[in-house]
Amino acid sequence: MNPFPILLAEDDAMDRILTEEAFRESRLTNPLFFVNDGEELMGYLRRQPPYDDVCQYPMPGIILLDLNMPRMDGRACLREIRGDPELNHLPIVVLTTSTEQEEVVRSYNLGANSFMSKSIDFEAFVSQIKAFGDYWCSIVELPDGE
Repeated sequence: MNPFPILLAEDDAMDRILTEEAFRESRLTNPLFFVNDGEELMGYLRRQPPYDDVCQYPMPGIILLDLNMPRMDGRACLREIRGDPELNHLPIVVLTTSTEQEEVVRSYNLGANSFMSKSIDFEAFVSQIKAFGDYWCSIVELPDGE
């Protein structure tokens, strides 16, 4: 079985680079795709141009979602994805710098499958990504894409 694609919705370029490096260091081989905000995420998931080429932009097996993004934030994305019968099966892991309990509760209430607070220490972040990969990419059974 080929590793399923992972889609990261993250507006901060440095956080995208650090996440990509953490994937490499944790030896997570799933292809990682990026969008910059919630509107791009929804366009990607709904196959709207420029994301209409399924070979170039495959449907993700899981979404890593930042909460605080411009144009459409992660909370609005959670609401929209969970309200869409074509998309509501997708696992969503919130990956954010917030440690506020209110954000954790709100994310789960909106349908997040998991909530991870990004460590500011890179080695600890690599450990978090490794644990994410061990669980989501090796242990659990996910629905087939498309």
